[in-house]
Amino acid sequence: MIFPDEYKHVGHSREIADGKDRRIYFLTKYLIVENCDTESSYSLYEVTHQGDELLRDVTDLKMLASSNEIIRYDKELNIKDRALLIEIAADICRGNITTVIFTGIDKHLTFVHRPDLSAILDIEIVDVVPPEPSWLASVVRRLEQSGIFGDLTIRFSENLTDLRRFEGENTVFPCSSSGLEGKCLDCDIIEENGALLVGCEISRTLFESRFPGLEYSFVNICPFKSDVFKPSKPFITRCCRSEKSGIVTINGIRGAMVHWGASEFEVAKAVWELIADIKENKEEQS
Repeated sequence: MIFPDEYKHVGHSREIADGKDRRIYFLTKYLIVENCDTESSYSLYEVTHQGDELLRDVTDLKMLASSNEIIRYDKELNIKDRALLIEIAADICRGNITTVIFTGIDKHLTFVHRPDLSAILDIEIVDVVPPEPSWLASVVRRLEQSGIFGDLTIRFSENLTDLRRFEGENTVFPCSSSGLEGKCLDCDIIEENGALLVGCEISRTLFESRFPGLEYSFVNICPFKSDVFKPSKPFITRCCRSEKSGIVTINGIRGAMVHWGASEFEVAKAVWELIADIKENKEEQS
């Protein structure tokens, strides 16, 4: 698959391929040639050039796709969203079609040649509901829509634990703001044995401090020691202990941990750091 690192590396010309002008902008690596004789017909070339000036002499043109292999997508998109373009191109490229040309909202062009869906990395959002939507999923989706992750070639899936499955008269949750049916550590008094505590190690410590000697069962929902979650792919999740924030490994899988009250900036930063860590590990292993 070829996907230019930057749309500015893609030239758009009617003259170079037919020899009328053999100079090209120094950043250009690929050339989209519009064929004037045929409506909506294009060719795609890889360009080699030489020189030290802004405009440099083309020394070689390698055709990557001819007119019968190229389709131009008819809607303007955020062409910095690499995953989106790869997904669309993969859906379009059938039969002889190998290449899709895209137009950005700013009218610049880019392309995807022989799209490969395996180039998109799936990041799992691990969180709990309610509230619904989950807080972390809501933040990540808003950031995703803003385009801040566009260059990372990633997509997000959700792995959400619905705490309503544990609701009951004898269930104790950490916080009453969840609206869950049961008792809560921050406002209720537990006087009898047999409670089911659903929380993390801090919840457990609080329970035993407030109600010493009571017998209870425990469901751990902390991502590090969860009874209900085991990661199978790179992930982002949150923890109430700020000292555990950063890049972590759970079940042999790398992920990003943010504090329970992390800001949008901190969540975005964590995702970028996770991708950088994954890429670094891949380079070390190769």
